[in-house]
Amino acid sequence: MSAPHNPSAGGPPAVSGTDTATLLVKIFGRDQPGLTAGLFDALAAYGVEVIDIEQVVTRGRITLCALVTAPARGPAGGGDAEGQLRATVHSWAESFRLQAEIISGTGDNPARRAGRSHVTVLGSPLTAETTAAIAARIARCEGNIDRINRLAKYPVTAVEFDVSGVATERLRTELATEAAAREVDVAVVASGLHRRAPRLVVMDVDSTLIQDEVIELFAGHAGCEAEVAKVTAAAMRGELDFEESLHARVALLAGLDASVIDAVREQVRLTPGARTLIRTLKRLGCQVGVVSGGFTQVTDSLRDYLGLDFAAANTLEVVDGRLTGRVTGEIVDRAGKARLLRRFAEEAGVPLSRTVAIGDGANDLDMLNAAGLGVAFNAKPLVRQAAHTAVTVPFLDTVLYLLGITREEVEAADAQAQR
Repeated sequence: MSAPHNPSAGGPPAVSGTDTATLLVKIFGRDQPGLTAGLFDALAAYGVEVIDIEQVVTRGRITLCALVTAPARGPAGGGDAEGQLRATVHSWAESFRLQAEIISGTGDNPARRAGRSHVTVLGSPLTAETTAAIAARIARCEGNIDRINRLAKYPVTAVEFDVSGVATERLRTELATEAAAREVDVAVVASGLHRRAPRLVVMDVDSTLIQDEVIELFAGHAGCEAEVAKVTAAAMRGELDFEESLHARVALLAGLDASVIDAVREQVRLTPGARTLIRTLKRLGCQVGVVSGGFTQVTDSLRDYLGLDFAAANTLEVVDGRLTGRVTGEIVDRAGKARLLRRFAEEAGVPLSRTVAIGDGANDLDMLNAAGLGVAFNAKPLVRQAAHTAVTVPFLDTVLYLLGITREEVEAADAQAQR
């Protein structure tokens, strides 16, 4: 919680060396209005300089810490300025039925070590056993937990650990193993200013942005849904070549009246949290796109409905008002999705390091690996193992927590938009 010195302010920082005497003043008890002001009013009489402050309120209980320079003088005069300060703070705290602790020491907080990461843990529920295991794994790879902050309490519990002292890639590998063993979702990203910079977020469509597999909806109208679903499942598991399976499935749609396209659009169901995810990202200045092994006849309408910046998919060929059983143009397959991610990033003016890709199937893997952060969303085992992180709860907006966006920020943005 150390505060950097501002060179423009003129003069040296409050604590220039480790031998400078300092006091850590800790207050804890029932939260009440005016406590922070009251504590610093009490300290002001001693002419101390504030080095650092941290305050947390949990279930109506406040913990307030102030790191200040040791006093050189007291308002009552005399030589024991520190003793007078201690008496003043304890008396003030007792008047509010608070507890106070004052610890003498020297210098500022130790500098955080190199290798800084944000570790986001999603649990539904998040148990003490899981939290202990994650914290122990961080310690075993010589990482230090500098701060912990809750990002959300529903629809999942999401907490974020600020960790230093271990490389991000090593920490990600270590915690992926622990997450799999504990059946919890953990994301590890490098800290830095880039985290709050505008991003490009690109999603798969079928079973990610929407709950359905579009080709199976078409197949339902052609009477071959079970056959198509079987091939789709094998392709998403990586057992079949995607392009080959696409042509085989689309061939079964030959002869369908083109009016079925409107019927399928009406059947599409957005994944819970999809609107919130997109709306919040857009308000934060991010750009959002979709790439799909499905069909432009559906993705284009989703683009317009949700206000997406980019959309790409395969196109069903229609001749004389009927589906021909073929697709036209360049096939959007596994490699094609990664190419489109790169193209969208270039058009958006966003480096790949600030891109986020979300998908569930084997044909999303190249895209997930190419992005700065690849998120496997309720994905097949092969995809969960290969992606940077996984989300196993059915709410798409939980991806926001992986980006350090709190539930309170989402709700505040919604409230502001409604005014």
